Amino acid sequence: MTMGSQERKGHPYQVMTHKYIIPLVELAGCVPLLVPTCCGDEDLAQYLALADGVYLTGAGSNIDPAHYGQSNLTPDKGQDRDRDHFDLPLIRAAIDRRLPLFGICRGMQEINVALGGTIHQKLYAQPGLLDHRENPEAPVEVQYGPAHPVTVQAGSWLAERLGRQTFDVNSLHGQGIDQLAAGLRVLGSAPDGVIEAFDAPELSPFLLAVQWHPEWLAAQNPVSIALFEAFGDACRTQRAQR
Repeated sequence: MTMGSQERKGHPYQVMTHKYIIPLVELAGCVPLLVPTCCGDEDLAQYLALADGVYLTGAGSNIDPAHYGQSNLTPDKGQDRDRDHFDLPLIRAAIDRRLPLFGICRGMQEINVALGGTIHQKLYAQPGLLDHRENPEAPVEVQYGPAHPVTVQAGSWLAERLGRQTFDVNSLHGQGIDQLAAGLRVLGSAPDGVIEAFDAPELSPFLLAVQWHPEWLAAQNPVSIALFEAFGDACRTQRAQR
């Protein structure tokens, strides 16, 4: 797990919220190795040598659009360039090593950008698309409540693993996938066509990315349980092959 930058009272911190760590331990059955992103990527190979999988979480920051050839259309939104500079090469190196990858929200967008895809910087301004942002004034349990359905591809491994094709998810993102990178495959979509899940069967034995937040109250959500269990199983398979 890579951490993110945050400033508190003039001091830079590396942080990771409990909500992402707990389901990794309790549902996936994994031991988290939290990796700082503030020291560059020189030690990336050493971290990966210790890992059975890579877990990329959401965050309050956006990816610097320079990484996908655009100028910044949301200058009021925070960025985390240290995480960009660590996670993008991390993703490519993990794929080269055939390590399982699980990306959530920002993590999903990172995978797409790392492999050459692009992002809608203002998803809510795109004609015909829903506003996928949460209400910042609402209580946190409302922000993370069901917002819209996702439909996964019929007959896909994900539909089989979940035991269903349609389910409701939360929605807390102002940005989303525009052009999908080569090698990635759409697994699930929102009613407006926004990509909500993808995998990469040509690139990785296990790569799953979702745009919603399955970590929220994960133990109470059968879909979340299935996703984290699938990632944990993939990590254990990887470890057994060492």
